[in-house]
Amino acid sequence: MKFNFLATAVLTLLFACASNPAWALGGEPYIHDPSTVVMSNGKYFTFGTGGGGLISDDGWTWHSGAVRPGGGVAPDIIKIGDRYYVVYAVGGGGLAGGHASNVKVMWTKSLDPKSPDFQFHDVGVVASSNGTEDCDAIDPAFLYVKGHLWLSYGTYFGYIRIVELDPKTGKRLAGNKPVNVAIDMEATDMMYRDGWYYLLGTHGTCCDGPNSTYNIRVGRSRSVLGPYVDNMGVPLLKGGGKLVAGSSDRHIGLGHFGLLDLGDGVQKFSMHYEADMDRSGRSVLDIRPLMWKDGWPVGGDNFAEGTYEIQSERSGGALELATDFVRMNVPRRRFGGFGGPPRPGNNPRPQAGQNTQPRPQPPAGGFFGPPAGPVTPIPDQTLAQDSANWPTGDINVDLNDYMVRPHQIWKITPVPDAGGYPGSPYFKITIAGTARALAATAEGNVIAVPAFTGAPEQLWRIDQLTDGTYRIMPKAMPGSGEPVALTAIGASTPALVKFDPKSDKARWNFRKP
Repeated sequence: MKFNFLATAVLTLLFACASNPAWALGGEPYIHDPSTVVMSNGKYFTFGTGGGGLISDDGWTWHSGAVRPGGGVAPDIIKIGDRYYVVYAVGGGGLAGGHASNVKVMWTKSLDPKSPDFQFHDVGVVASSNGTEDCDAIDPAFLYVKGHLWLSYGTYFGYIRIVELDPKTGKRLAGNKPVNVAIDMEATDMMYRDGWYYLLGTHGTCCDGPNSTYNIRVGRSRSVLGPYVDNMGVPLLKGGGKLVAGSSDRHIGLGHFGLLDLGDGVQKFSMHYEADMDRSGRSVLDIRPLMWKDGWPVGGDNFAEGTYEIQSERSGGALELATDFVRMNVPRRRFGGFGGPPRPGNNPRPQAGQNTQPRPQPPAGGFFGPPAGPVTPIPDQTLAQDSANWPTGDINVDLNDYMVRPHQIWKITPVPDAGGYPGSPYFKITIAGTARALAATAEGNVIAVPAFTGAPEQLWRIDQLTDGTYRIMPKAMPGSGEPVALTAIGASTPALVKFDPKSDKARWNFRKP
């Protein structure tokens, strides 16, 4: 955490809220320098600078109530075995203590203050800076991989350093010396994937509200102790770093990355925004999808409400109501040549007993070549035309070639006060312009019911996967407590089955119609 001392005046500007604010998370997610989000006793927890933190039952709606003794700044959390290790820094950061700081560790068997296992045990100091050396020992973060527990720490004032801790006790390994791995960043974190160690750090300035320039960058190495380089080969020891995520929409200044691995190909990351412009410019927590491209992490965006084609990654087919195909109101066309008037002979002399009514002539020019008259647009098929013969009750859902027809176009809208999951609220999925809502059945099928009621089988979770496609899951399937996902079990047949992260069957794309 770095304070921009150029910002000495208190902000007095009022920021107008958008008509439909894209809030980072629900509830009251106000926090600065959040730790990695972890689960304990079925709840989500994160701690922040100054002590205390946030709790959520579902990962979407957050409120205060997490308890962390010790005060200090920029904590982190990791669970190893039955222990939750919490690390934080006291002093440093250019505040009253200058750059002299101690990094301390403690542990507890539960993060829930209501649990009988909630009791913090102090481990002690595991890293420090004396105020004059080229390091400021704050902003610590854990990585546990291959039986080793690593700790990164530091800020712009000098080097980012890594030391090794004992995963059984949380103490610094005897004789272990800190290794310099980066400069020009702070609020670091580490990940391991496919033989690569990734060092993520926050570049830019913080603590200046909407004027903060925080953004998250990354380098990688085959060794946990480096050398780390970015995608252009620039060492992090020379200020390199590939952009992972930065300011967007009305959320300014991303910092303090933390990996939240939900399994089955779903990874997300926690962070704070220095300023949520729809929440009085306050610093807030957010959770967003994490994708991977060419071996590099890429910050994704939580699903946004809108009108979409829902396309199967397996077959390319579009999710649609299984209703009778309604032709567009245009003449049937035949191959009538390559321009000019219809050729003679298209209405040969009838044989005896045949219908003598002349056949309708195809439009001049047929399908090929220019039209004989002026060029005019053909209007889209209307909802009234498409829905004229739809059943009044439930309608089955299938997959078919996308034809930009109303029965293939879905409106996806967040549902207020229905809860959510890490990073997002639940959504309702309806045929655009109608009340017909996608719903799960007890038999594992998907149907469109006449109207949305808010029932759990009509609430949908939409997670972006690490390859950029999406997983779609009902909040609940009637009569089942098992999680299921919308899956193309055949080229044209959707159903609800257990998600298979190794298959394209349950991967979906959302395309604007």
